[in-house]
Amino acid sequence: MTAIQAIVTAVLQGVTELFPISSLGHAVILPRLLHWGVDEKAPDWLAYLAVMHFGTAVALFIFFWRDWFAFGLSLINRAGPRSAADRRAFWLVGLATIPAVVIGAGLHKPLSAAFGVPWIAAAFLIVNGFLLYFGDLIAGEAVGKLDQLNWKGALAIGFAQCLALIPGISRSGSTIVAGVIAGLKHEEAARFSFLMGAPIILAANVYEAPKLLKEGATLGPMAILSGIVAGVVAYASLAFLMRWFQKHEFEALSPFAYYCWAAGLLFLAIITLT
Repeated sequence: MTAIQAIVTAVLQGVTELFPISSLGHAVILPRLLHWGVDEKAPDWLAYLAVMHFGTAVALFIFFWRDWFAFGLSLINRAGPRSAADRRAFWLVGLATIPAVVIGAGLHKPLSAAFGVPWIAAAFLIVNGFLLYFGDLIAGEAVGKLDQLNWKGALAIGFAQCLALIPGISRSGSTIVAGVIAGLKHEEAARFSFLMGAPIILAANVYEAPKLLKEGATLGPMAILSGIVAGVVAYASLAFLMRWFQKHEFEALSPFAYYCWAAGLLFLAIITLT
């Protein structure tokens, strides 16, 4: 992979991993559209994706460092209502990650067959648009804060995250929609989604890295460059999205739905005609 290809892929990853438009779907489709001749099931290509996801996870931890610091303090100093609230939020984040870990491990092989199939990613990108659009319709203007989320809501968000195992379905999109339906306002749902995203993305990298290295994957300069660029762009994406959800409580997800419909249809048309 050339430096230009690595940077383009990393920028796309840094944006689409956090915007509710599916990073995996774009990563599957982009090489096909640009005729890069990339083997999307090759260990080296998967290693690129792993390094870029790692960069995104680092950006998530850095952006929300105050939350993670508060979580750590709450486990050490157990006195006071604020400490109790932070500790409760931490356990809810942990609870929400369990479904993806269990289901992801169980369905890894069946779902891996869909990886690298562009038309599947494009089709589910359209489905992702409907998920976002109807999520806004169903939710209306939710006003709940993270302190009001219960364990059932957190578990439901965790199960929604499992949808992102399908290329084309956005992890952030599915979890934000689930959070809003659970009663959280968009900004709080996004915050919870990004908090639970950091450990799950990092855990996926830890799980996959030994396997990729065993299969002969290498981490050259281009892979490292991709990880750094993806992390920087992901941080900027987080800053934009948190402001967006703060200012757009009503129909905050609909613009992303319109993009998914347009992009999915365009990708399907191009794939079919070429």
